[in-house]
Amino acid sequence: MCSESPHVNQLDDENLEDREHEFQAEADCSRLDMFIKERLTTLSRGHIQRLIKTDSVSLNGVAAKPSKSVRPGDWIRVSLPPLQPSDIVPEDIPLDIIFEDGDIIVVNKPKGMTVHPAPNQSTGTLVNALLKYCGDSLSGINEVARPGIVHRIDKDTSGLLVVAKTDFAHNHIAEQIKLRETTKKYTAVAHGAPSKSSGRIETLIARNPRDRKKMCVAKKDGRDAITLYETKEKFGHFSEIDVKILTGRTHQIRVHLAHIGCPIAGDGAYGGGSLKTQELRGDRRAAFQDALDRLQGQALHAREISFRHPRTNETVSFTAPPAPDIAAFINFLKENDPLEV
Repeated sequence: MCSESPHVNQLDDENLEDREHEFQAEADCSRLDMFIKERLTTLSRGHIQRLIKTDSVSLNGVAAKPSKSVRPGDWIRVSLPPLQPSDIVPEDIPLDIIFEDGDIIVVNKPKGMTVHPAPNQSTGTLVNALLKYCGDSLSGINEVARPGIVHRIDKDTSGLLVVAKTDFAHNHIAEQIKLRETTKKYTAVAHGAPSKSSGRIETLIARNPRDRKKMCVAKKDGRDAITLYETKEKFGHFSEIDVKILTGRTHQIRVHLAHIGCPIAGDGAYGGGSLKTQELRGDRRAAFQDALDRLQGQALHAREISFRHPRTNETVSFTAPPAPDIAAFINFLKENDPLEV
């Protein structure tokens, strides 16, 4: 950290609408990039280093390296390039808003909705809906006017997402996620039941070499992934499981539950799309398969999220009930799949 004066000029934590910033150092700082980071707090250090390397930063009127020392009396000027406008089209799509204030929106995303546009889907996403609802009041980080997405959940997973309305909120929440300070809890309905009623699944997860659209548990060259689970209710052939993730890897819960032999109901990509048991036969088997087929993707719901509010720094927590198709499937199991004891 740099040695600070109580009168140091620091940027307000809003959206960096002013693209030109000038500071005079009042104390020593070992690195130019750290000096800027402590004043333009909504910019990442990596982005600041790119600004320095592209001559968007000057120290006493000349270019300098990120590691250059700053001395009292030095003048530092930062010129931020214009935000690149988003080419995403706003769409009037209903949103289930759980909470909203000047910094964040907490949205209950329905199943079947993609979070962010991709080359194969440019409309109908959560971002399209947010742009219509919020207009320009969404975060834009690292010079791209991206609309507030701090974290994501899969298209066919329902549940809670936090959207940032300011760059300050975006960076604050993203840092909590990076440091694993947020709490994310899910409800999953799985085939069978874990051998232990509760436990910890810790593996590496990597892209599946045989199918690049899928992920898999890897022995090496993967990213660490940690999932905690507790069986909430056992049925005859399925179980309802409470899940808490300590990391946020792509398809993490889906991969981990399949890894322990309990793929999520309705998750065709990881083996949960058809019945696993041979005990169900005839009309009864057909009824169960029909119930599975009525699921709109995997029976996985992000039901709770907790984090420190970026403005107050107080812990806030939000919950949302399971998507209708998951609730209907659980009711079917309660009526038709009793646990024999």
